[in-house]
Amino acid sequence: MSILQWGMLQWSMLQWSALQWSAIAVVLAAAAMAFVVWRLLRARNMEIWIGSYLRRPIPRVTGQPVHVMFCFVDHFEPMWHGADLETQRARVDRWCRDYRKLASAHRDADGRPPQHSFFYPEEEYAEEHLDKVAALCADGYGELEIHLHHDNDTEANFRESIRRFCNILHERHGALSRDPVTGELSFGFIHGNWCLDNSRSDGRWCGLNNELILLRELGCYADFTLPSAPSDTQTRTINSIYYATDDPQHPKSHDDGVAVHVGGNATGDLMIVQGPLGLNWRERKAGVIPRIENADVRRGCPPTPQRIDDWVRTGVHVEGKPEWVFVKVHTHGTQEYDMDTLLGPPTDAMHAHLERAYNDGERYVLHYVSAREVYNIIKAAEAGKQGNPNEYRDFILPPPKSSWAGSAQASVRSAA
Repeated sequence: MSILQWGMLQWSMLQWSALQWSAIAVVLAAAAMAFVVWRLLRARNMEIWIGSYLRRPIPRVTGQPVHVMFCFVDHFEPMWHGADLETQRARVDRWCRDYRKLASAHRDADGRPPQHSFFYPEEEYAEEHLDKVAALCADGYGELEIHLHHDNDTEANFRESIRRFCNILHERHGALSRDPVTGELSFGFIHGNWCLDNSRSDGRWCGLNNELILLRELGCYADFTLPSAPSDTQTRTINSIYYATDDPQHPKSHDDGVAVHVGGNATGDLMIVQGPLGLNWRERKAGVIPRIENADVRRGCPPTPQRIDDWVRTGVHVEGKPEWVFVKVHTHGTQEYDMDTLLGPPTDAMHAHLERAYNDGERYVLHYVSAREVYNIIKAAEAGKQGNPNEYRDFILPPPKSSWAGSAQASVRSAA
């Protein structure tokens, strides 16, 4: 071998070695990046649902207006943080005063003001607070439903607690409607601490693996807890309306289910109505990491026009009916830090944007709806109903007495 050939061989070996090291460096960098991304996902429990988010197609609607059902559900807790009675009264009084003023300035396509669904905690019952909230509802601004915080509960205690609270809400405060078929009281439900069906990984803040069955038997028409991200109680099913079937041997039976679809029928144990869940790339942490968009409204995550647009684009709907979109957002309304947002300019601007961008009558039609009305319109879609969803607000469950519609019906019956 000549000196020239030997030199060329050495040079080739050096080049090959450099290529190998470059490839190894790329692989190591990719592995490090993947590890960092995985740690970030795990830190916020995103591994539970990110696959569903990436795979889910965006629904498309052509040739007709999109009806937007906007529903605001509230984990309404006057006793939050162990407040004394004076503080509780101040919280409730501010809501009853300021929400009237805010909501009376807005109307949907049907002439209805924003509807607030107050999910009141069973364990925080105080007659005077509920009298005030029921009066607000009777004036046309929302409806009362059931919220519950419990831990290490028993089936017997759960049944007794829910039955007792249903009867109190109905008999003393005119809330909740009766199922016209069974005659039993019906209610919407939100689980405290997000732990529906014992779904927290450490087993705290519930204790019942058969909670879906119990809720069905007690008259619950649908659950409105989700989304719960970044909590580990979040399901892998997202941005959906579906029926979940309980497995009493295991927790979190609502992790998946059967989608509510046009022409279908109720199945399993409980309807799950989810709000929008995704990633917010406009408001990234450190300018890089997208925030979780979980439809929570409060001071730290105000309802900006961009977020509202994302909620609508998510397109939560009954399968086969993409032109009826359900936007369910949530809050914890009695926390002072957030009240200026919920009862002030940010929420006022939210409704103004909804009415400006999603109520032109041609591309979009806006409907402010309560949780009960959401359920009724979902069932109408499932039954194949067409036209204006405003016609189906009371499709199955009639309005309770404490709602404006219920009070109006009672007045008509009394006059007759």
